Amino acid sequence: MAVNDPTAPPETLDGVEKDPDAWVTGDEKMTGPQASYLETLKREASEDFDPTLSKADASKEIDRLQEETGRGADS
Repeated sequence: MAVNDPTAPPETLDGVEKDPDAWVTGDEKMTGPQASYLETLKREASEDFDPTLSKADASKEIDRLQEETGRGADS
C-alpha cells in the first residue's frame, strides 16, 4: 500500500504498517470495504464469512486468506 494512499487505514499513513492488535480502532466493527473483500476471499476459500469481526480481526483474516488464495499484494 502506498504511503500517500488516501484510502489507507490510519494505521499505515505514517508509512509503517502496524500490527492490527496495536491499532487504536482495532476493536471497532470492520469497515465496509473490509467486509466486502473478506467475504470474497472467504467464498474463494470455501469458508464461512463472519460479519461480526472487528477491524483488527478482519485485517488478520484478510492477510491469512490472501496468502492461501494467492491474492496478496506480494503474490
